[in-house]
Amino acid sequence: MRALPLLLRALPLLPAPSQAELLDFVRHVATDAELVASLPIDPQGRTWVRLDGPGGSEAWLIGWPPGTGTGWHDHGKSLGAFMTAAGELRENSLAVRLPTDGWKTLELNGGVDLERRLTAGAGRAFGRYHVHEVLNESPARHAVSVHAYYPPLPLMRRYSRSGQTLRLEQVERPAGRQ
Repeated sequence: MRALPLLLRALPLLPAPSQAELLDFVRHVATDAELVASLPIDPQGRTWVRLDGPGGSEAWLIGWPPGTGTGWHDHGKSLGAFMTAAGELRENSLAVRLPTDGWKTLELNGGVDLERRLTAGAGRAFGRYHVHEVLNESPARHAVSVHAYYPPLPLMRRYSRSGQTLRLEQVERPAGRQ
C-alpha cells in the first residue's frame, strides 16, 4: 500500500489544454471524413459518439437532424471549442458574462445577443460560463459537429429565454461527477 503514493507521484500530469488546443483538435477531427461519415444518423434525434480529447478533455462527434437544437445552456467551468464538420449550424450566444451563482432570473440588456453561422470547417473556442444555444435550422439536411471541453463537463446549466428574460431551469451533473 505504501508504494501507491510513490507511484502516483511518479506519473506525469498532463497540462490542461488551452482553448486554442481544443480548437485545433476539433478542426483536425472535423476534417477526418471517414470518422465523420461513421457517425450513426437518426432522422428523429441527435446522435453522438464520445471521443478522446487532448490532455484529458471530453470530446464528442454529434449529428444534428434538420430542425434540432440544444436550447440555451452553459458548460460551467469548462473551456470549450466546436466546429461544424458537415452542414451548417447557428450559434446564438450572449456577449456578457453572467453571475455564476445565486440567481434564477436575469433581465438582459439590449445588445448582448450574438449570432454566428458556422458552415463546414467553421468553428470557435469559448471560455468558462459561455451561455449559448446551437441549432440546425436546415429543413432537410443533417449537420455534424465536433465538440471538446476541459475539464470534462462537471455540470451543465440549462436556461429558458423569453425576450430579454433568461431563467435558470436546471443544473445537470453527469453521473459520477460532483
